[in-house]
Amino acid sequence: MSSTTPKLTVVGAGPGDEDLITLKAIKAIESANVILYDALINESLLKYASKDAELIFVGKRRGCYAFQQEQINELIVSKANEKGHVVRLKGGDPFIFGRGAEEIDYVRQFGLETFMVPGISSSVAVPAYQGIPLTKRGASESFWVITGTTKQHKLSEDVALAAKSTATVVILMGMGKLGEIVKIFSKEGKGDTAIGIIQNGTRDNENVGIGTIDTIENIVEEKQLANPAIIIIGDVVKERAVLSSIYNEVNKK
Repeated sequence: MSSTTPKLTVVGAGPGDEDLITLKAIKAIESANVILYDALINESLLKYASKDAELIFVGKRRGCYAFQQEQINELIVSKANEKGHVVRLKGGDPFIFGRGAEEIDYVRQFGLETFMVPGISSSVAVPAYQGIPLTKRGASESFWVITGTTKQHKLSEDVALAAKSTATVVILMGMGKLGEIVKIFSKEGKGDTAIGIIQNGTRDNENVGIGTIDTIENIVEEKQLANPAIIIIGDVVKERAVLSSIYNEVNKK
């Protein structure tokens, strides 16, 4: 058993672009004895790991699980007791639909020290990379960030509440429920409301579809948009076209 105190650091890896990670996160990766990493992280971040660190892929994508959550929890504890410092490297921010809090709660039962390094959340950074501000004076005074799929594998009831508001609505893990989302917003008379879907946000293979509630399903089919993607609904989505137009005008000069 390692003489190092068993500890867990849950680290947010950001939305995908390798550069969108904090200095504190890199320091945690460098000091780790074991790194358990997810499918959505940029694997180039593993270059910061010590050559002696044990790297374990525990990734999860829809319908494909390398490890179940309970197995991950147990693995954190066993590896921390065996080797010392475990870093749990998770995409985006682990405290925004990332189950980071659940993992910390679990390992504390076994006396592990726990630390958290926040990450840049895809819910904010991915729209920003496409020139979409989640709030803008005169367009949106607030925003909702909602999971598209609950623990019961159903669409969150909060989507219906958000659809009644004037807020920007950001839905994560919602592509499998897009048809339901469209119906909810259509029912509120928002067929003309702008919507953007961004797949693999901030990465080299980013794929974007922009339309309205009435047209987005056809656009998704045309552009073959799929998970991992985020959905942004609201007038602020129109800002992307404005900023792109300005960018193109500047480049012509």
